[in-house]
Amino acid sequence: MERPNAWKGYDEQQLADLNRICEDYKSFISDNKTERECCTAAVELARAAGYVDLNERIASGEPLKAGDKVYAINRGKSLMLAQLGTAPLAEGVNILGAHIDSPRLDVKQDPVDERNELVTLDTHYYGGIKKYQWVAMPLAIHGVVAKKDGSVVNVVIGEKADDPVFCISDLLPHLGAQQMSKKATEVIEGEMLDVLVGNRPIVVDADAEKDEEAEKSPVKAGILNILRDTLGIEEEDLLSAELEVVPAGAARDLGLDRSMILGYGQDDRVCAYTSLVAQLECEAPARTAVTLLVDKEEIGSVGATGMTSNFFENVMAEILELAGERGPLALRRCLANSNMLSSDVSAGFDPAFASVFEPKNSCYLGHGLTFNKFTGSRGKGGSNDADAEYIATIRRVMDEGGVAWQTAELGKVDAGGGGTIAYILAVYGMNVIDCGVPVLSMHAPWEATSKADVYEAYRGYRAFLKLA
Repeated sequence: MERPNAWKGYDEQQLADLNRICEDYKSFISDNKTERECCTAAVELARAAGYVDLNERIASGEPLKAGDKVYAINRGKSLMLAQLGTAPLAEGVNILGAHIDSPRLDVKQDPVDERNELVTLDTHYYGGIKKYQWVAMPLAIHGVVAKKDGSVVNVVIGEKADDPVFCISDLLPHLGAQQMSKKATEVIEGEMLDVLVGNRPIVVDADAEKDEEAEKSPVKAGILNILRDTLGIEEEDLLSAELEVVPAGAARDLGLDRSMILGYGQDDRVCAYTSLVAQLECEAPARTAVTLLVDKEEIGSVGATGMTSNFFENVMAEILELAGERGPLALRRCLANSNMLSSDVSAGFDPAFASVFEPKNSCYLGHGLTFNKFTGSRGKGGSNDADAEYIATIRRVMDEGGVAWQTAELGKVDAGGGGTIAYILAVYGMNVIDCGVPVLSMHAPWEATSKADVYEAYRGYRAFLKLA
């Protein structure tokens, strides 16, 4: 059952709309490379679209009614948006759920090290990466440093044209015979992912008071001086910092025909952005429209900002209370009667690695939004497995909306596998299916998507939010 290439069906207006969505998307992922940055940017867009902070409505006690738009933030790293529909909440809501964290390198709490007059920052990789892909390329540092006085310093270094960048050194091939004989998992080990940040020693004034640390590690002393002078932070402040090392540079058009996008963090910000825009453009839904943008999916959705926290459930309880549908039973009915698209990317068929794909059950770049009935690994282990009736409903919604879509599995049986947040929401008894954009080079520093699939994701998510 081959699905048609979406590019072949576009008229001039649709192509203009596609270009608008994709240009805005490229800007979003270029400017926002951490979960905190994505959350902040999403809130700004939401407020411009008429959304108000749910805490403000709770404080005022003003009831929620059909058409009202609210948002809730979880520690600056996760976000939930809701536009109330005309139907009672107990009849269920329509949910788009994506994650805004991406594989990266996290700077350790005690990171600064000088060896042989080279200063590096120690890191610990976050999520599933191929470690060898992160060496010998320009890197940027994004994040926050929280100080004991309660102030927070925002850090972004390596993105402006006149910014310095950073890198992890690699061994030259002339001396790399032993390295190249290792397995790919061992070519670069985790503790070798040290980010190079300095080489210039400070000049110690002979007449100045003796500084043993500066004399012992003069390059490190110079780096710490720069941090102090430019950011106002001391070395000890790094103990309470969240600094993320990511590829430096903006997302770019890929291909002579400019049909694709090459950028960092498209897993899963391509689905997060299209879900967000679909939510913000939703008009007068029958069922309440909800979009979740969550953290920590790449490491199991754990922690206070991951999907396994009670954030979603607690916010829904507050919304039901303000809407006059009080009590735990109303909340349980609402969750059980809801529909969800777990908006997460899928592995696009790559002819360079065709041996791990089953062609009939793979998704292809340019063929539209992808639905994965199940994910997991081996015998569907750890998977949400959507039921046939819900898939039939989704088929109808997509076809009636003129959305280009396809279905896929995550590679051949026993070739590997993966997971999303779908199984977490399915615990409530709601309908859930995985649904997202095909990606090439997933989890690499630079990932590739088709502009057509980005556009169809936006169109598909909009159609879903209208589901009555």
